[in-house]
Amino acid sequence: MPAAPSDRPLPLAVTMGDPAGIGPEIVLKSYARRVERGLQPFVVYGCPRTLTERAHQLGQTVVLREVASPAEALGRFSSELPVLPIPVAREVRPGTPLPENAMGTISAIEQAVRAVVAGDASGIVTAPIAKAVLYAAGFVHPGHTEFLAALAGSLVPGKRHHPVMMLASSLLRVVPATIHVPLSDVPRALSRRLLYETIAITWRSLRSDFGIDEPRVAVAGLNPHAGEGGTIGREDIDLIAPAIEELRREGLTVTGPHSADTLFHAAARKTYDAAVCMYHDQALIPIKTLSFDTGVNVTLGLPFVRTSPDHGTAFDIAAQCVASPESMIAAIRMAAELSERRRAQAVAG
Repeated sequence: MPAAPSDRPLPLAVTMGDPAGIGPEIVLKSYARRVERGLQPFVVYGCPRTLTERAHQLGQTVVLREVASPAEALGRFSSELPVLPIPVAREVRPGTPLPENAMGTISAIEQAVRAVVAGDASGIVTAPIAKAVLYAAGFVHPGHTEFLAALAGSLVPGKRHHPVMMLASSLLRVVPATIHVPLSDVPRALSRRLLYETIAITWRSLRSDFGIDEPRVAVAGLNPHAGEGGTIGREDIDLIAPAIEELRREGLTVTGPHSADTLFHAAARKTYDAAVCMYHDQALIPIKTLSFDTGVNVTLGLPFVRTSPDHGTAFDIAAQCVASPESMIAAIRMAAELSERRRAQAVAG
């Protein structure tokens, strides 16, 4: 069971991600900007040697301090980067991922989740992982989100956890109802129940995590022109519209299905707080167009806060020291905001 809410400040748990990607770089760059960006203290779950070597490559002077628990981060963060050590199996070369190092990446995520569930950290920020590298090491989950849901199920039993991926920025929040599914399989993957749960979790999270008193959720159609009355496919009529109507009867402000090609211009975005889309690219293309460097991946529907930069491991530039930390900084800031809101609600109620 999750620990009782704390009235004392807690650090965030930040995972290093794949050590050969840009994760160590953006973590270090974020720490370097901690004062100017007002970042909450965090502890890094990762390999101290890898972080030290990457700092040297960046020409960055940083004092790393190995800690045994997140609590040690609070008193050190202003002058030292706290690292809960999780060593890698083999020497790391930026840009060259190794399946042998995958267990360290997996362990960092698991230990960070355990810390939050135990009440030792306030939320999780995960640097990017490479699923193909993890699969080569025997990883059985489709991705980060599904792994986090499995951990939640084992560490917080007695409740079914339905993870929902949101991409959020100051300009747009989007939720894909299906994620890493081939486009040809999307119609079969969609169901009235899936849509109902995804939209409901999105609506509740907008209110509880984002502090929006009367959330408005817009739902995109699957087909061009939202099916145009059934002449371009019936999924919008048979699946999407009934789910929306059920939620409306429960008092939720949900509109749609809308034609996706008119849902993301500036005037349309003013009419809703989040858009639920039917598939990966329908959601991610607009937010990456509008907020490529500042988008944040937020996992809704879990008993803990988790955010992540809205980009991948970028192995192709990992050795060049040119990666932008902006999305990581935004993810750290958002995790702090959401964690504090959840903490305040738990203490009050």
